[in-house]
Amino acid sequence: MLTAWRSAQKESRAEIAFPPEGRILDIDGISVHAVVMGEGPDVVLIHGSSGNTRDMTFALAPILAEHYRIIVFDRPGLGYSSSFNPNGETITEQADILQRAAAELGAEKPIVAGQSYGGSVSLAWAVTRPESISALVLIAPAAIPWETPLDGFNQLASTPVGNALALPLITAFVPDWYVTETLDKVFAPQAVPEGYAEHFGPELTMRRASMHANAKQRANLLDEVTQLQPRYGEITVPTEIVHGSADDTVGLGWHSERLIEQIPGAELTELPGIGHMPQVVAAPEVAAAVDRAAQRAGLR
Repeated sequence: MLTAWRSAQKESRAEIAFPPEGRILDIDGISVHAVVMGEGPDVVLIHGSSGNTRDMTFALAPILAEHYRIIVFDRPGLGYSSSFNPNGETITEQADILQRAAAELGAEKPIVAGQSYGGSVSLAWAVTRPESISALVLIAPAAIPWETPLDGFNQLASTPVGNALALPLITAFVPDWYVTETLDKVFAPQAVPEGYAEHFGPELTMRRASMHANAKQRANLLDEVTQLQPRYGEITVPTEIVHGSADDTVGLGWHSERLIEQIPGAELTELPGIGHMPQVVAAPEVAAAVDRAAQRAGLR
């Protein structure tokens, strides 16, 4: 009872400290949190694993909003968007619900930009909904089937037992220093930018339902990417890929250098010395890739 109470208290405090940044859309009974800013051609930004809208609104979205109308979504089960598949939302299901949410906001054919896991969702959007995308921007995308096993935490967190027993303990008792250390690893070799944690709200990610939804999606991702990869050659929209050379989470050589050979006309920009978070630590360079995609699509 103490664990459940403490978990609920910490989740409540997180939601008070980091409320929705935008509006909650109702897409056939499914809640989708969307942040809209700026004016111009439509650009959809899709965050990565364990993320939320705040990852994109810290640096990248404000830069892009000077020239575009930016729509930043929480992916299903994360931030303030609902989970709707008890087995974990597939990347194709996520692309579907986010595309419909974009259309609800009047973005019928946006540029779609996604980072890491969000890159996988963006690829699914381009493959399965080609009539609803103008250009594709992939930021350190998880794109090519990999050989490393899923980490132990997400293996456990994806299961009913882990959800019932382990996740409440983590939400209730994991110390702040552990969360800080995790962010350090995600950003390495760069430091976490000043103010990022206070803006992003890692406490939102530490909610029980968010960790469970994220873990289920991670557990299913390899099979989904394996099924999607043979269709990359169908992508015909202008595609820009941005990837850091020092990314140890989603390797440049394994993923993006192979991906450009599979998407006709894809262009790769390598960011020397940059790790897995270019959308934060190299936001101007990522924004430049969006500009190139827009120009190639005839939107600039």
